[in-house]
Amino acid sequence: MINLNGKVAIVTGGAVGIGAAISKELASNGVKVVLNYNSSSKAAEDLVAQIQANGGEAYAVQADVSVSEEATKLVNAAVEKYGRLDILVNNAGITRDSSFKKLSEENWRKVIDVNLNSSYNTISPALPHLSESDAGRIINISSVIGQTGAFGQTNYSAAKAGLIGFTKSLALELAKTNVTVNAICPGFIETSMVLEIPEEIRGQIVAKIPQKRFGHPEEIARGVLFLCKDGAYITGQQLNINGGLAM
Repeated sequence: MINLNGKVAIVTGGAVGIGAAISKELASNGVKVVLNYNSSSKAAEDLVAQIQANGGEAYAVQADVSVSEEATKLVNAAVEKYGRLDILVNNAGITRDSSFKKLSEENWRKVIDVNLNSSYNTISPALPHLSESDAGRIINISSVIGQTGAFGQTNYSAAKAGLIGFTKSLALELAKTNVTVNAICPGFIETSMVLEIPEEIRGQIVAKIPQKRFGHPEEIARGVLFLCKDGAYITGQQLNINGGLAM
């Protein structure tokens, strides 16, 4: 078990939804959290204040991680602020759903850029710093949709499946180092993204989940914490937190 006190983490998309839960979970365990946001400045400010009020340490940095220069700026800001980097959680993600016949090139590229290319953009500048840590952790937030596919989500599914393959290959390359690389594949989690689904459709989704409920963001956050604290011998894996939706 790794003592996380004083470790430094970047959480992309760390101000809302699953990212916010991850930021809070890590901070409550002694991690100094650099929570990244793109447009959710108020949510980021409020979350930093909440973490600090609970005795943790957090710092918000605006960056569009789908742009390589901004991702580098984010990593540099974290290292300049805290002098090190131990954990990188690639959580930033968007959806632009439609059937493939109606899918525009713009919405294809945007989802691939945010959900897949951003992980390259952050890991590339972060890796030299993570390699200096005694317990470097890269955790990529993929999705059950990357494992099963879904109607109207060719772009999202392709990005999340690509993230799984990326995770496995990078884990192989880094296996002899202190840096582990894993993916977490959430099922349907109670976030604004899922709550925007029409109620009738949500009911149909729940009916297909063996545990008959949506997951909670905190359950994903505890998966991240597990990999950070107890994951020294876990690399290249998919941690499926989905209520049994895909086994």
